Amino acid sequence: MSGLRTVLITGSAQGLGAALAAAFHRAGYRVGVSDVDEATAIACADGLDPTGATAMGLALDVRDPAAFETARDRLVALWGSVEALVNNAVVTAARPVLEIDPDEFDRVLQVNLRGTFVGCQVFGRYFKERGHGRIVNMASLAGQNGGTATGAHYAASKGAIITLTKVFARDLGAFGVTVNAIAPGPLDSPAVRTLISEDRLAGIVAGIPVQRLGSLEYVADTAVHLAGEDAYFANGATWDINGGLYMR
Repeated sequence: MSGLRTVLITGSAQGLGAALAAAFHRAGYRVGVSDVDEATAIACADGLDPTGATAMGLALDVRDPAAFETARDRLVALWGSVEALVNNAVVTAARPVLEIDPDEFDRVLQVNLRGTFVGCQVFGRYFKERGHGRIVNMASLAGQNGGTATGAHYAASKGAIITLTKVFARDLGAFGVTVNAIAPGPLDSPAVRTLISEDRLAGIVAGIPVQRLGSLEYVADTAVHLAGEDAYFANGATWDINGGLYMR
């Protein structure tokens, strides 16, 4: 394949999503910046390219298969094809497990897990038909160790994403489509600093072998690598980015 490549990133108007959008754009991708809030998605895309030639903001409710199809079709109509999908949209609700309302549990899994499943399914079919594609799912250390600062529903959704990644990777690998996950540990981000007090965060950092938080940019650069042409032999893997806090 040659020429510019296109990526759709969900939940990419702020935080890690915005870092992902910026990293892919720096790497020469045309970027579909999507978010449930269309205005913030458009603002993020305008920040990457105000001309709209290489960045487009669009509304996307990841729970809805038709919304994924519409986003894909808009990008294909504008740029001819889509080569990569990054499932990043997420809801976080830090709450003790005995205090989680079942409706809140469902809301978190609807966005985090169902959203990832729907994205993999819609784009898995599209990539399979094209004979090529890359899917990167954002998991989390919380999905591996049960979560120490996030809610049980968040941790459960991220653990399930790791398993879902393996299933799609196995089924799509023979068709030129790879599916991988990234499981970041604590990152130096506004979201982490909102969820965790400074005192508790200092204790977490002290327990990380490298003695520091991770960066949004490094996680985003890893996603760019996994979406690249050369990453054909990475499939069904979960890439740990946690400074050695969790080793396996």
